[in-house]
Amino acid sequence: MAAVEQQRGVFGGRPPETLIQLNEAVVACRACPRLTAWREEVASVKRAAYMDEEYWGRPVPGFGDPNASICIVGLAPGAHGSNRTGRMFTGDRSGDWLFAALHRAGLASQPESIGLDDGLTLDGVWITAPVKCVPPDNKPTPGERDTCAEWFDVELDLLGASVFVTLGAFGFHSLWRSLGRSLDLPRPRPQFAHGEVIALPDGRSIVTSYHVSQQNTFTGRLTEAMLDSVFEAAKDLAGLT
Repeated sequence: MAAVEQQRGVFGGRPPETLIQLNEAVVACRACPRLTAWREEVASVKRAAYMDEEYWGRPVPGFGDPNASICIVGLAPGAHGSNRTGRMFTGDRSGDWLFAALHRAGLASQPESIGLDDGLTLDGVWITAPVKCVPPDNKPTPGERDTCAEWFDVELDLLGASVFVTLGAFGFHSLWRSLGRSLDLPRPRPQFAHGEVIALPDGRSIVTSYHVSQQNTFTGRLTEAMLDSVFEAAKDLAGLT
């Protein structure tokens, strides 16, 4: 049974009607045994640097402006980042890069995201991931991806975003599949590459970027200038400039 179907009892038998309802149901999800066990093991064992902190250890919901015109799509929570803090891209080097770029673009109230109570707000931006639980080695199985897609699909339906920024190939492929439920998308699917702008049949757009992982940022595959260009393009397409 798909994840949303399993959780609809939270809404009296109806699917989520708001992002708040959706996020509450996401946090309670235990649909994937391997991911549930892993996220809780990470939260229990902890990393030495965070031994005194209480880990979130649950699925991580989307975050940002509910009226966002730009939706950023990643991969999944980080083991000692989002799985620790409870907020997407928060508490690790990937998030440091992302939120610094959003602040430079005028889309975030501050250049860093530390935790749920740090006062950070986003303007015109929503951040999410197709997989809501941290997967071992950052690699969800196809079955886990497909189960979590039920949450992702509802989330995109509830958002009014006109521009999607995908961080990495996994996010791009997941978004393409989800949008294909209602759009007649080109076939074959475009190859993932950094800095591409893809116009969708309904007037919305996708802007692609390499993921803000340390593997990309430490090696120079993704630079600040490259990431800034992605968000300037997204702002222009969304009419936020």
